[in-house]
Amino acid sequence: MEGSFVLPALVLVPLIGAIVTLFMGGSRQKYARYVALVFTLVTLGLTVPLMLSNDLSEFNFSANWIDSAGLKMSLIFTVDGLSILMVFLTAVLEAVVMVFSYKEADRPNYFFTLLLAIEVGLMGVYTSADYFLFYIMWEVTLIPMYFLISWYGGPRRHYAAIKFFIYTHVASLVMLIGIFALAFQAAAVNGAGINFSFEYVKAACGGFSQLFQTLVFGLLFFGFMVKMPSVPFHTWLPDAHTEAPTAGSVLLAGVMLKMGSYGIIRVCLEVLPLGAIQWQDIIIFVGVLSMIYGAYACIAQRDLKKMVAYSSISHMGLVMVSMGCLSDVGIEFAIFQMFAHGLISAMLFMVCGMAGHNIGTREIPLLGGLAGKMPLFAAFMMFAFMASLGLPGLIGFWGEFGIIYAFYQWMVANNMIYLLIFPMLSLLLTAGYYLWAMQRTLFGRLTDKIDLTHVHDMDKIEACALGVLALLVAIYGFWPDLALHYIDLYAIGFYGVI
Repeated sequence: MEGSFVLPALVLVPLIGAIVTLFMGGSRQKYARYVALVFTLVTLGLTVPLMLSNDLSEFNFSANWIDSAGLKMSLIFTVDGLSILMVFLTAVLEAVVMVFSYKEADRPNYFFTLLLAIEVGLMGVYTSADYFLFYIMWEVTLIPMYFLISWYGGPRRHYAAIKFFIYTHVASLVMLIGIFALAFQAAAVNGAGINFSFEYVKAACGGFSQLFQTLVFGLLFFGFMVKMPSVPFHTWLPDAHTEAPTAGSVLLAGVMLKMGSYGIIRVCLEVLPLGAIQWQDIIIFVGVLSMIYGAYACIAQRDLKKMVAYSSISHMGLVMVSMGCLSDVGIEFAIFQMFAHGLISAMLFMVCGMAGHNIGTREIPLLGGLAGKMPLFAAFMMFAFMASLGLPGLIGFWGEFGIIYAFYQWMVANNMIYLLIFPMLSLLLTAGYYLWAMQRTLFGRLTDKIDLTHVHDMDKIEACALGVLALLVAIYGFWPDLALHYIDLYAIGFYGVI
């Protein structure tokens, strides 16, 4: 056992918190939210030294887990320019949803236990440096999210939860086959025992044949693209978001979808560069298809939450396109867009959830003129919509600008400049559906289609939770290098090797 205990603590602290919160039943349930918040704030505090460090390698940790009979699995935790922002984003969103969900009264000890359990899995995925540990943590995220949707979701929650679990679990099993193939082939190349560490497998990737890389890339790519999700394996996402409680939607869109794009970069592109070249056209095609389909689908939605769900498919399509460019600029802004979308989508789902709770409906045709009735709600909705459509000065602009620039470089290099019409169309559609939804929901004559006598604006605690995210969106929009400087060395060094 060697190294810093900061990264293992990112997994252990929410795990201990989940166990403690779980047993706060009976009369102690009303205190569960406070206990859970304390543990999430401690976890957030642990990310501070990571964000301030000039050498992330000083936080690496490793310990033997299984080392016998030619088989080695290790507890290896590490963080770099690819994972640091995802770790920080997970910690921030967990703390924010704990505050935002303070009114939860239905079995609050179970509710907050599930949120902490999701944090355990997410932190494990983004810090693991052993494939077997990575897979276990990947599965850990699925189970609490399934129960969160099934127990605390909307009328069709059981259907949505089962669909979510089947899609993502089947995809992860295909991914597991790819992981075993990598480990076994690395053992054959190195002439040693089976070792699941990232470093061990990556050291052997130079001996992987092009055929092997192409086939295994396909297995892993399928597993990860379903998680993003990409068209045509996207149908679980709108159902899951529509039925999930607000906290579940925030974590699902904010950080769980990023597990897919993170896996593609961390595993597929790092370890299987020849396979990436063979699959490049398919990656870009899937990204463009998701980007355009998701944006078109948004226009047809009546439910605010479902519209935002389809917008996530479109924005993650941008990430897919950027990764498919196989360039340092592409990988850098794919990671930045993952971070940007995590903050923005969290705000979007929080305001959509608030519409459902405070107004009683999320149906756009039933709403109208709410800006005068709910000014704080309207201000945060407009801010989130503007950030998501890429308004300059906010974080979404830099992610989309960088991705289009990377795609433009790829198109010029391949003499396919006519493809520029697709990202431009996506941006136009995005502006269209957000502005149209905002106009019909917030402005015009106050709706008389629903009873508004009980409607109230967001309270101070909810406003503070959204305010934290709005502040981060504005800060990183004004000074994007606060995030980009973490990514720079990883992206440039990574593609320099390829």
